[in-house]
Amino acid sequence: MSMPIWLTDIRAKAQRRFDELGFPSPKLEDWRFTNVAPIARAKFHVSSNGASRGEQFREFFLSHGARFVFVNGHFAAALSSLGGLPAGVYVNTILAALGDPAEAPVLQKHLTRHAGYTDPAQAFVAQNTASFEDGVYVRIPAGVVLANPISVCFIATGDGTVAHARVLVVAGANSQAAVVETYVGNAATFTNSVTEIVAGDNAIVEHYKVQQESPTAFHIGQLSVQQGRSSSVHDHSVSLGGRLVRNDLHFVLDGEGAEAQLNGLYITNGEQHVANHSKIDHAQPHCPSRELYKGIMSGKSSAVFNGGIVVRQIAQKTDAKQSNKNLLLSDDASINTKPQLEIWADDVKCTHGATIGHLDDEMLFYLRSRGIGEPSARSILTFAFANELLGRMKVPEVRERLEKAVLAKLEGK
Repeated sequence: MSMPIWLTDIRAKAQRRFDELGFPSPKLEDWRFTNVAPIARAKFHVSSNGASRGEQFREFFLSHGARFVFVNGHFAAALSSLGGLPAGVYVNTILAALGDPAEAPVLQKHLTRHAGYTDPAQAFVAQNTASFEDGVYVRIPAGVVLANPISVCFIATGDGTVAHARVLVVAGANSQAAVVETYVGNAATFTNSVTEIVAGDNAIVEHYKVQQESPTAFHIGQLSVQQGRSSSVHDHSVSLGGRLVRNDLHFVLDGEGAEAQLNGLYITNGEQHVANHSKIDHAQPHCPSRELYKGIMSGKSSAVFNGGIVVRQIAQKTDAKQSNKNLLLSDDASINTKPQLEIWADDVKCTHGATIGHLDDEMLFYLRSRGIGEPSARSILTFAFANELLGRMKVPEVRERLEKAVLAKLEGK
């Protein structure tokens, strides 16, 4: 089906803005440590099909709950399942939802409305907004509690393929849901993803983003979250794959008592580069936020953490804590970390900090004195460092799979 006029107009504006901006340059402060020249130079094309190539990635599908699968940007109905949804919950492709008279007004209110694309640092959001052809739309009615997660798997195959992934989640007042996004692939592809989450008053949303694409892939992602009064959104971001990866997160706590928790884990080796940039905007009073990101870098890999907390003048009684902890496992690995506070209110509690270190020699000696070889001792300590974040995940299947994936990554498999 064709897209409605309102969305066609927005896409045209986004395309004009991307044409004006071009790809971001390291001259921009927000992109100072991430050079996207390899993306700008590459010749990418949109795949005309590819759904048949998704079969080999079934191991990444969750066994419970509704599942949507996209291969190279195309919806793969044969790999998807809508089982286990309570009455009233609407999950469909964005294209199908736009043609539904009951859902179209919700899409018009929220789709493309929360992920900004006009700022020079948001060029990739402009590109996605102008280029996405489909995606996933989830609406949970007020008061509905989902027992199983809704999962979305984006599969990237074929060298030179580009896909613009789009997800919109609208959680009604007093609803509860978990949404799991998984990105996997086996080629030198480019994924440009945008996810928008709207949490109504008292809603509880657990969001997971697991990135396990090919070590030759490029991945740029934007998560924009809008929260109502007393809502709670917990985000879990895990980056294991990719050659050049950037995750941007923008949370707006726009209702009194809204609570956010941002948990992130990134593990790099070889010459991988992973950047995580976050902004938590405390726009109303009495809003707590917690952010913990951990990185493990080896080889000649590099990472970036840039975490911003904004407290507006009206947002009295804000309680915000931010921490970034990093392990460097080689002399050639590097991390640029920059926690930031921008506070305009006077009755707040805000702390931030960053650490960069190596494995504890005393702990290594202790384990080796107990008969554990040095490689195993290092693996135990490194996994323990990462496991704090995995332990916060409330979907058991996601947590257990990631425990195995993290161990494999740390062991170089």
